[in-house]
Amino acid sequence: MAKKTTKKTTKKTAKKTGKKPAKKTPSKKPTQAGSGSGSGASESAQASKDLAGFRTKIDRLDRKLVDLLNERAKLVVGVGELKRGSDTPIYAPHREAQVLAKALGRNDGPLPDRTIEGVYRELMSGSFALERPLRIGYLGPAGSYSHQASVKQFGSSVDYEDLQLIEGVFTEVRRGHVNYGLVPIENSIGGGITETLDALAVNAGHVHVYAEAQIAICHMLLTDCAPHDVRRIHSKPEVFAQCRNWLTTQYPNAALIPDASTSQSVKTAIKENQLAAEIGAVPGSAAIASELAGELYGLPVLFRNIADNPDNITRFYIISKEKALASGDDKTSIMFATEDKSGALVEVLQAFQNEGVNLSHIDKRPSGRENWSYAFYIDALGHRDDSAMKRAIKNAKTHCKELHVLGSYPRSKRIL
Repeated sequence: MAKKTTKKTTKKTAKKTGKKPAKKTPSKKPTQAGSGSGSGASESAQASKDLAGFRTKIDRLDRKLVDLLNERAKLVVGVGELKRGSDTPIYAPHREAQVLAKALGRNDGPLPDRTIEGVYRELMSGSFALERPLRIGYLGPAGSYSHQASVKQFGSSVDYEDLQLIEGVFTEVRRGHVNYGLVPIENSIGGGITETLDALAVNAGHVHVYAEAQIAICHMLLTDCAPHDVRRIHSKPEVFAQCRNWLTTQYPNAALIPDASTSQSVKTAIKENQLAAEIGAVPGSAAIASELAGELYGLPVLFRNIADNPDNITRFYIISKEKALASGDDKTSIMFATEDKSGALVEVLQAFQNEGVNLSHIDKRPSGRENWSYAFYIDALGHRDDSAMKRAIKNAKTHCKELHVLGSYPRSKRIL
């Protein structure tokens, strides 16, 4: 009876309020595992559809990019024909600086400038090959930091010649056996490169500084053995000095064995590990070199960027028999030896100050002609054809036994 009374009461209440009594919700069975896969599958299908849409748009843009690149290449071929007819240099640093400045000026992201510049350098490398095959000489052997710098500067579409001496790079450029040469001039940690400074003095007037490039030097520990098995590390003495703290921390008991070059150290480590494997011993040799050296010779990177100073930059000169035209933001490198009189060096430097020409670098080397006499090397901001620079050089000469303009070239603004 109690149940019937409750039912009647509920119906009466519903009539008064105008609401229907709530229906009893049937109990649900326990959800089985995977019952939500329908929703997930729907989301996955939508994501796949969206991804396909993006890829279609990317493919469409890629077709346009290739068409535009080849349209540009056809114009480059025409430029090359004109250059060959007028004996105009294929590689023009002032034009390269203008092209890069315009491209980077149009870059609103999200790609960083470094990526845009890399694309354009490879594009220009391909253009050189279309206009006329270029051969670039560098301080070898293959895989050296000079080789790495050459590829970053000139791209992968030109030919490279590994030369064993810095003086040899100058000689081959002077003889016309290579079109351009790349040599290190200054390291942010070790300072000026004496072999390059001496070669500049010997070849002054015959070979000119045509451009400059700044390259980040990243030392890598390369080996194909386990980290705890490394007992011998090969590299150049200068490289050991730049990685001293890291080596002391990670490998205090390893033997540091000097080699003629970082590339040679990679070959040595590979050979030693192969010999160890042949006699059943545990390989234990490694090398400190560039990543490019590891790729060329087949030795993987174990530890990256092991230099004590992560901001290790080397400045390189690109040398040529030609003189570079003004770009609007240039440097001029000068070598001079002062008269043997009191205040001669001050007078030379004052000549540039009087004309408002800023000096960004100064170095000195023994002249090689007599003891305790020196040759000075300066970088002045501006081009040799600028009126202020001309006056400064003319006035400076009056206080010098000799003065040579080594070259004017576009100022490097980015680290490659």
